[in-house]
Amino acid sequence: MKRRFTIPILASALALSLALMVPAWAEGKAQSEGNVAVVNGSVISQAEFERELGVVEQRLSSMGRPVDDSQMADLKKRVLDNMINRELLYQESKKEGIKVPEAKVSEQFETLKKRFSSEEELKRVLKERDLTEADIRAQIERGLAIQELVDNKFEGKVKISDQETKAYYDSHQEMFKQPEQVRASHILIKTASGEDKAKKAEARKKIEEIQKKVKKGDDFSELAKKYSEGPSKDKGGDLGYFGRGQMVKPFEDAAFGLKEGEVSGIVESPFGYHLIKKTGEKPASTVPYDEVKGKLQDYLKQEKVQKEVAQYVEELRKKGNVEVLMKKAS
Repeated sequence: MKRRFTIPILASALALSLALMVPAWAEGKAQSEGNVAVVNGSVISQAEFERELGVVEQRLSSMGRPVDDSQMADLKKRVLDNMINRELLYQESKKEGIKVPEAKVSEQFETLKKRFSSEEELKRVLKERDLTEADIRAQIERGLAIQELVDNKFEGKVKISDQETKAYYDSHQEMFKQPEQVRASHILIKTASGEDKAKKAEARKKIEEIQKKVKKGDDFSELAKKYSEGPSKDKGGDLGYFGRGQMVKPFEDAAFGLKEGEVSGIVESPFGYHLIKKTGEKPASTVPYDEVKGKLQDYLKQEKVQKEVAQYVEELRKKGNVEVLMKKAS
């Protein structure tokens, strides 16, 4: 499958989950609300800018990178630059005669709708943000037009040689290291935080009874399906492979301390009481080059395309008429 170009200047309404963006081409609305930039005669409104800035702030915060006051000026500049760059690219797509079929816009819009629990929820969100379905469809169309422009000008022309891919792999070995992993199944009897002693004792008694069946030789997977109270019960308690730091510490310590095929004693964690069976292990290793070659070529290609597009946009800015009004509008 072809990997799509995803640098910020090409972010579409779909990628931004509605993006809270008022279209820059809604000139009457933009003029009435003040502008932050004019790009070859097309305005970017204050409202549009503030909405996109809010989206970016929210995204950074969700990634554990909240923006403080000292970083805000730089963030505003970067957000506005990205919006200007997208507008320049969209204008170029129109010059190139690129037209996005309505069917492609509808396909993307239907994908977007699936992010909402119902049609009513989508309508409510649009109303809260003073947007219409037509606004979103138009924003999707812009994103797809820009994508096609990039595909036509750069995507098919950029090539990555096997030598480049291998050189990158050899010089970035730390990226391809995999830590030790184990595979385990478990049987869980839940207990709740602050649960009274009687209920904890009842849970303990239940896991002890299951432990007796395990020691007697009953099939661990079948016991998990019958008695476990964890979400993996339908898989016979199988949790797949995991590395250190992925499970709570008492569980992790027990699982990594077992021999393959061995079942632990009763292990208590914040979730309750467990019996753990180690079913496999993978030593620390480096992912072989042949396994990552394809993805690595794709990654390096996108890196090169990004640089090409950045240079192209810089040329468009020099040739065009871009007026930044941020200080006046803020």
